[in-house]
Amino acid sequence: MGVAPLAVAMGDPAGIGPEVVAKAWAVREVHDLQPFFAIGDRRSIAAVWPGPITSISHPGAAVAVFPTAIPLLQVDDPGDIEPGSPNLAGARCALDSIELAVGLARSGAASGLVTGPVAKRLLHDIGFRHPGQTEFIAERCGVAAGNVAMMMVGPDLRTVPLTIHIPLAEVPAALTIDLILSRARTVVRGLQREFGIASPRLAVTGLNPHAGEEGMMGREEQDVIAPAIAQLRAEGVQVSGPHAADSLFHAGARAGYDAALCMYHDQALIPLKTLYFDEGVNMTLGLPILRTSPDHGTAFGIAGRGTASPRAMIAAIRLAGQCARARAAGPA
Repeated sequence: MGVAPLAVAMGDPAGIGPEVVAKAWAVREVHDLQPFFAIGDRRSIAAVWPGPITSISHPGAAVAVFPTAIPLLQVDDPGDIEPGSPNLAGARCALDSIELAVGLARSGAASGLVTGPVAKRLLHDIGFRHPGQTEFIAERCGVAAGNVAMMMVGPDLRTVPLTIHIPLAEVPAALTIDLILSRARTVVRGLQREFGIASPRLAVTGLNPHAGEEGMMGREEQDVIAPAIAQLRAEGVQVSGPHAADSLFHAGARAGYDAALCMYHDQALIPLKTLYFDEGVNMTLGLPILRTSPDHGTAFGIAGRGTASPRAMIAAIRLAGQCARARAAGPA
């Protein structure tokens, strides 16, 4: 039995999501993309792309349609949507698309979920009370937000921020041994399940310059990070660190680990975006379903101009397909 198609929630219909999904479909054969179906508003694609779109009533029809047209599951009609002009109706369309896609992935009708970019402010204006899509999806899957991990994925780099959307001044207090252990365990399981890496190698950064210089520039490395690393080693995890973050991301260093655990948002995202700005993928580990997302926003300023790069969306769909096949194959 083949792997089910992927569900691609297009995100805000006034953003670049519909355009990059359509462009990804247009090069499906070049990039060997697993069959997928889009979820959202048909007119949002038609407004920015002249190619074929075929409405489907259930995911099972997507595989037959995929070679000749974008299979589309239409959500409730949001009314007129103009590219580059977001509104509350578009936000509701985006939220409905995510909700439907999560349900289909949980039921097995879709082998994974790819989420397009949304406008968080507009979602909050319609009553959305989660920090982002990740927390919403985790809740719908019955998983506590603290038990999932955001992993940024590039062609030869994976980074995981241990703290994410908090002020930099709050990071030291937020870092605990338990947090590091929880995230590291989630990452190990994710690398095993989604990437088929039997014995993942983790590298852990320090928080301070020079990884604290043996306490001269801060004690977080000695008091928090090193004890967590020691506990992980006692559990059999291949882990190194704490490393000075400024020397962990060059080509030679990247060859020595499968994922880098970083102490805060920018420490993880700057190297990924510097190396792979147009093809970075945001992947959520710790969920019962597969979820990836292109690492970019709605880009309302260029929506409808035909200039949006689909590379990150292509990478997100390709990665979701690869991981879906790895899950279907089971342990090596």
